[in-house]
Amino acid sequence: MLRTRALCIFLLLALVAAAQDVHMVPDQQDRDSAAKAQSQQNKEENEEPITTFRANVNVVQLFFNVKDKKGALIPSLPKDNFQVFEDGKPQTIKYFSSDSDLPLTLGILIDSSLSQQNVLDMEKQVGGAFLNEILREKDMAFVMSYDVTIDLLQDFTGSVRRLKSALNSARINTGGGGGCGGVPGMGGGPVPCVGSPKGTLLYDAVYLASHDQMAQQVDRKAMILLTDGVDQGSQNKLRDAIEAAQKADTIVYVLLCADRGFYGFGGYGGEGEMKKLTAETGGRVINVGNKMEKLKNAFDQISQELRSQYNIGYVPTNLMRDGSFRKVEIRSKDGYKIQSRSGYFAVPEKQAAETQP
Repeated sequence: MLRTRALCIFLLLALVAAAQDVHMVPDQQDRDSAAKAQSQQNKEENEEPITTFRANVNVVQLFFNVKDKKGALIPSLPKDNFQVFEDGKPQTIKYFSSDSDLPLTLGILIDSSLSQQNVLDMEKQVGGAFLNEILREKDMAFVMSYDVTIDLLQDFTGSVRRLKSALNSARINTGGGGGCGGVPGMGGGPVPCVGSPKGTLLYDAVYLASHDQMAQQVDRKAMILLTDGVDQGSQNKLRDAIEAAQKADTIVYVLLCADRGFYGFGGYGGEGEMKKLTAETGGRVINVGNKMEKLKNAFDQISQELRSQYNIGYVPTNLMRDGSFRKVEIRSKDGYKIQSRSGYFAVPEKQAAETQP
C-alpha cells in the first residue's frame, strides 16, 4: 500500500517535471534565436559602413611638407596637429602618416631650346647625380625634353644608367628638322599640332607628361622642370598644364636655370607663371641661374622634401563626382607653413577608371 502510494507520488512528480521541461524548451529556444538574430543584426550594422565606404567613396590623398618660418622642414608631427578643410568645410582625417615610404614616381622635364644652350650641360650633370641619389628600389622615373618638339627620351624605368643616358642625349633644338610627329612612345599625345611651331613648348610638355605619363601611375608623384620658365608656341595654356598636373595628382617643382646674358636688357619673364604652376600643385620654384652649386643645392632641397612628406587621407563630405575643382587646405595647429597642392578635381567615376592602367 505504502509502496503503491510512493510510486504514485513519484509518477506525479515526474509528470510535473516533464510538463515544466516541455514549457521551458521552447522558451529557451526563443531566447537563443532572439540572441542570434540580435547578434547578426549588430554585425550587419557594423559592417554596413565598411561596405558602403568601399563601394561608393573615394579617399582624397594628399602629400605635403611642413616648414617653419625660415623654411626648415618639420618632421614627425602627430595627426592631431593638423586640420583639413575642403571648400571651407572641415573633414575627418581617416589616414595619416608622418613618414611616407610609398614608391616615388618621378618625371624630369628638361628645356632644350636655344635659350638653354649655356646651361644644358650643367643640368645634365647635376640632374644625373640627383637621380642617382633620389631613386630607391621600386621607384621609377622618365626623362622628357622639350623645345620646338616634345621628345620622350626615356620611358619609366628604375635604371639610373638609362635615365642618365637619356639626359645626356638631350640636344639644343631650334627647329631644323622639327615638325609635328607627336611624342615618341606616347601615341602622339592629345595635343593637336599644325605645321612646324617654333618656340619652347613648356606648357604642352607639362600637359603631356601629366596626361600621358603620370595619370597612369599611383602613389607619390613629382615632376621637376629644368627651364627658364618661358613658353613659346604651346597649344595649351598655363591653366591647362596646371589642371592636367592636378588631375594626375602630381607635384611640380621648377628649377629656374637660365643664362641671363642670353636675354640681354630686361632679362626673362617666366618666373611668375612658374610660381603659379608650382603653388597650385604643391611644389615650388627655386631660382638657380647658371650656378652649378645653386643647382646642386636645389636638387638637395627637393630630395629632402620628397623624403620628408606627410600623407593625409580623408573621405570627403561632398560625395558628388561632378568634375568640379575642390579647394583643399591643410592647417597646422602650431602655425607651421604647409606646402601642399591647392585642391583636386572630383572626376566622375567612369572617367577616373579610364585613366587607370
